[in-house]
Amino acid sequence: MIRPLLSLLLPLILTCPRQDVPGQHNPGPGDKEYKNPVFEPILADPTVVKGDDGYFYAYGTQDDWGDGNGSRLVPIVRSKDLVHWGYVNEAFTTKPAWKEKGGIWAPDVVKVNGKYHMYYAYSTWGDVNPGVGLAIADSPAGPFVDQGKLFTSADVEVPNSIDPFYLEADGKKYVFWGSFSDKPAQGTYGVELSADGKSVPDLSKKFKVAAGDFEAVMIQKKGDYYYFLGSKESCCEFEKSKYHVRMGRSKSIFGPFLDQEGKDLKDRGTGTLLLHGNDVYAGPGHNARWITDDAGTDWLLYHAISKAEPRVSSGANRRVLMLDKLTWKNGWPEISNAVPSIENRPAPLFK
Repeated sequence: MIRPLLSLLLPLILTCPRQDVPGQHNPGPGDKEYKNPVFEPILADPTVVKGDDGYFYAYGTQDDWGDGNGSRLVPIVRSKDLVHWGYVNEAFTTKPAWKEKGGIWAPDVVKVNGKYHMYYAYSTWGDVNPGVGLAIADSPAGPFVDQGKLFTSADVEVPNSIDPFYLEADGKKYVFWGSFSDKPAQGTYGVELSADGKSVPDLSKKFKVAAGDFEAVMIQKKGDYYYFLGSKESCCEFEKSKYHVRMGRSKSIFGPFLDQEGKDLKDRGTGTLLLHGNDVYAGPGHNARWITDDAGTDWLLYHAISKAEPRVSSGANRRVLMLDKLTWKNGWPEISNAVPSIENRPAPLFK
């Protein structure tokens, strides 16, 4: 009886779809340690949101992974534990059309009014008029439907308007953005969004929080302070990348954000060091919001470039997804030795 029964069940078993998500790193239940990177070959400029299904979904800049599948229109990966990630799909089925040329960079995905909002940059290298757009989905797995632009650099009169970041504070919604520039109007700015998060009622009410030697703004509250984490220097020079993360804090989202020396981040050359490269990884930066596990420990996801394997066959920087623990000392976050971990470390705890 056993052999005939198996012969009937085997075809069903072989054709049954997998319940996990295929990808470079699939879940291994019970793992108590992890080692960087947690996803490869590329997930640059990551953002992470938790879905109603209990999975964490991470999104990255449009990139060609060099695997023959071309340029992915914002890759999506997911994980239960921040360590084992599987590829889901691309966020867009078609490229947003409100700009003639460019890539979809540095998405920030958040849940707003029951929907998943993706605020994204649309730009080329050296673009004189990049901009920020919005796409919306019912599920964190997408597909995301483009809503068009929020603004371009020309509209808002801020050079290099990329790297959007969404924040809610005191019952209001804001978007922050900005990147490297030496022009007089350079810097990281914020502006209030409409109640539905879909538009900017008054671009003239923008406010500056950091200088134009920062990009990849991330602002998150802990205790009495809002912490500003931003990246500086070159993101994408392979093993020579000098990208790194600096920080400041403020009791107001409007600033002033001050570093540990009391210097205002609106001045160039400021910011307390949080993370920089080591002998193994170059250019760590453009972090997501930190995530708190079930043990109360905070974890930071970011990208970095392996010096031993800095590029993929397409020529793209091989910016892998990294994970490290944040600890807190005297009201400031720290990463061990301020460098990416390279050895096995205790993994986040999720029940």
